[in-house]
Amino acid sequence: MCGRFMFKPTDSPEIQRIYQLALDNGYQLKSGEIFPTDQTALIVAGKKQVRIVQMPWGFPGFKEKQIIINARAETIMNKEIFADAFIKYRCVYPTSGFFEWTKDKQKIYFNYQEKPSALYIAGFYNFFDGQAKSILITTVPNASVAPIHNRMPLILKKEEINRWIYDSNFAKNLLAKQMPLLTAKKFNRINLKKYRRYGF
Repeated sequence: MCGRFMFKPTDSPEIQRIYQLALDNGYQLKSGEIFPTDQTALIVAGKKQVRIVQMPWGFPGFKEKQIIINARAETIMNKEIFADAFIKYRCVYPTSGFFEWTKDKQKIYFNYQEKPSALYIAGFYNFFDGQAKSILITTVPNASVAPIHNRMPLILKKEEINRWIYDSNFAKNLLAKQMPLLTAKKFNRINLKKYRRYGF
């Protein structure tokens, strides 16, 4: 499901650079653990190259105060609420990893390896009453996530970002992509204190 992810500039030079670009553009990003409706960094299409913007995470739902935070890769093109936005407004979430929960509510942190690095999640956005809002894409989990949860984010390699954003046919094909194996670790109070120590 991916109900939260991490955006922590000190985890990775890539994330730090994205964070600094956002600050230089006048955005005041939240860092640390990102929750639905938070303003977060996104990579979107510019006129000649991608650019960094700030945008809230989550589409408005069908009921009052409902938020839709994920779109299933398998059904995006079949749902009116998603299909047009997917074609027009694809984006990428730069993260330092994401979280899933076990059935007994244990919080698990996923990244490529034990030491956090930049992990890019595919998404798209749309406009609601003139405001841009984003949603991330989930897919069938691989062997590293399936024991914990029945969904996982659609993860992009850094070199796939430009084509994901600018090439619709490439993006459609990527919806069925096999996900990379990841490292999982319990996110406990010791981890939480570490992030608080950095002021997040």
